[in-house]
Amino acid sequence: MQVGIIGAGAVGSATAFALIMRGVARKITLIDMNKDRAWAEAADIAHAAPFAYANKVKSGDYKDLCGCEVVIVTAGANQKPGETRTDLLERNVKIFASIIPQIVANAPDTTLVIATNPVDVMTEVALKLSGFPKERVIGSGTVLDTARFRTDLGYHLGVSPKSIHANVLGEHGDSEVLCWSNGDGGTIPLRKLGEELGRPITDEVKARIDDDVRNAAYKIINGKGATFYGIAGALCRICQAITTNEYAILTVSSHHLEVAGVKDVCISMPTVIGKRGVHDVLYPKLDDNESLLLKESVEKMKKFSDEALALIKNN
Repeated sequence: MQVGIIGAGAVGSATAFALIMRGVARKITLIDMNKDRAWAEAADIAHAAPFAYANKVKSGDYKDLCGCEVVIVTAGANQKPGETRTDLLERNVKIFASIIPQIVANAPDTTLVIATNPVDVMTEVALKLSGFPKERVIGSGTVLDTARFRTDLGYHLGVSPKSIHANVLGEHGDSEVLCWSNGDGGTIPLRKLGEELGRPITDEVKARIDDDVRNAAYKIINGKGATFYGIAGALCRICQAITTNEYAILTVSSHHLEVAGVKDVCISMPTVIGKRGVHDVLYPKLDDNESLLLKESVEKMKKFSDEALALIKNN
């Protein structure tokens, strides 16, 4: 697989490293406004490649995206102190307005994978600006949040997080929905599994895990200034599903004609990912409370998406 990454900051470079060390990408092109940074990151990662797979990493320009099966967009502005979400959104819409057309011009058949926050809204923006079919515009969504959920559950239960099947849906952010009602391990519902293993999932445990998952990014940023390894792993996993035509079910963000009664919105749901990008979307049965929370999350994202699309129209 040939992959282009727009943005050679912490997330972009960590993603390139993950793709190389896992052998998912054969060739990676890093593109950044800071060409020296892009070159340095590419060179540093290239020097690690012989210890994993003999794949190629280089810096480049948009013309070097020709032939890329996937282009990952990590570039975007960070929220400044005192800045509103709308202000941040306006800045990132302008950034995407300069980035996305150049990707389309040089890699018209690529699949776009968006990691820039707010990721659900920026996925909708990328879809609008690119003119691509909705199957080929994917946001990283709650793939990372789901991994955090499964990790915490696995640690609590004393089993591998890979053996836990539980998802986070909705927004990648404060209104995300941890789906406890249909989670399981070894086909055994989570609460029953906890009882059988002698590690009950009490209301207090659920509250702690919910807080850990929902506020993970804030806690990590408070400790080290940014999160990048987790999202790099998530982006690598999405690319792996595409390049191997895996038909993996991942909680990516994509455009839905309707979800929770809300029309035309990008949000995370269990999604079958393969060579064509989005192959199918699944809509799991939730309990009443989770259904209500999902509806609130979707309505929130729809509001911000409409604001973002209005900014595109006005500019």
